[in-house]
Amino acid sequence: MAAAQAQNFARFVQWGRNVVAVGRNYKDHCAELGNAVPTKPLLFMKPPSSYLEEGAGPILLPRGCTNCHHEVELGVVIGSVCRDVEEKDVMSHIAGYALALDMTARDFQEEAKKKGNPWTMAKCFDTALPVSKFLSKQELVDPSNVNLWCKVNDEVRQNGTTSDMVFSIPYLISYISQYFTLNPGDLVLTGTPAGVGSVQPGDVISAGLGDLLTMKFSVAQRK
Repeated sequence: MAAAQAQNFARFVQWGRNVVAVGRNYKDHCAELGNAVPTKPLLFMKPPSSYLEEGAGPILLPRGCTNCHHEVELGVVIGSVCRDVEEKDVMSHIAGYALALDMTARDFQEEAKKKGNPWTMAKCFDTALPVSKFLSKQELVDPSNVNLWCKVNDEVRQNGTTSDMVFSIPYLISYISQYFTLNPGDLVLTGTPAGVGSVQPGDVISAGLGDLLTMKFSVAQRK
């Protein structure tokens, strides 16, 4: 990737239009929440307004939430238009990657699931998507086998590897592109390994992607 292009995609948070998230893409995470392993990708959306860049402030727990969970994930930044892309061609449409936290108001989600309602309130609140700096494909050569970890107050909560995904990155991007178009700057979240857990105001969440980067966010209550 040319230097100018890399600099442009480093600002994907400011100009990306869509965030597509994949649920239940690690078997151990399905097991810990008592969910069946899906036979096709389970997709939901997060709005760009939920982005929180490192250093921009704390994660704000939504009003009324009593059980907000961290979910560390590898994010894929789209580099060129993806529409009906075959698996074998997917990697040529990827600009790079980012580490992300899919913050989830679990109590909101469980209430919605019981009523058969969408998960919107659980996934889309402001600061629900803390995100790292951009990593180019040259910096992360093999996204199919990289370590993801998450700590809360220096206690390890999650420690997994992308090799345990149910659906691979090429499969996910190809599948999504069969139904709706992904545009440059869009982010695809690829799921979380086991170990998700609740955070409280005053906690500090740190997360890492192999030996490539780490990020850290404090947690506060939205007033």
